[in-house]
Amino acid sequence: MNADQILSEIREVNLSYLMLAQSLIRTDREQALFRLGISEEAATMLATLSPAQVLKLASGNTLLCRMRINDDMVWGLLTNHGKTSAATDVARLHASILMAGQHQEAA
Repeated sequence: MNADQILSEIREVNLSYLMLAQSLIRTDREQALFRLGISEEAATMLATLSPAQVLKLASGNTLLCRMRINDDMVWGLLTNHGKTSAATDVARLHASILMAGQHQEAA
């Protein structure tokens, strides 16, 4: 993959992320704040962006979203290879609880 392809992919991800964020915010604001990991102020700003503003933001060469999982334990729980279905479900639930706690700490 060359540099132009990477920039094109970044722009596509940015546009998808901004459109998803706006949709989530407009549908269920509280759920959007949690799922996106953003502040109330950021949600208000995102919700009010015009289509032209969304396109302009998305066209930059910087990725607008980021991986929120910084904890090795959470990654381990989410990538629980070789476990039974019930154990995988419990591990994912545990990871979700840990991530929710991180969201509360950030707020």
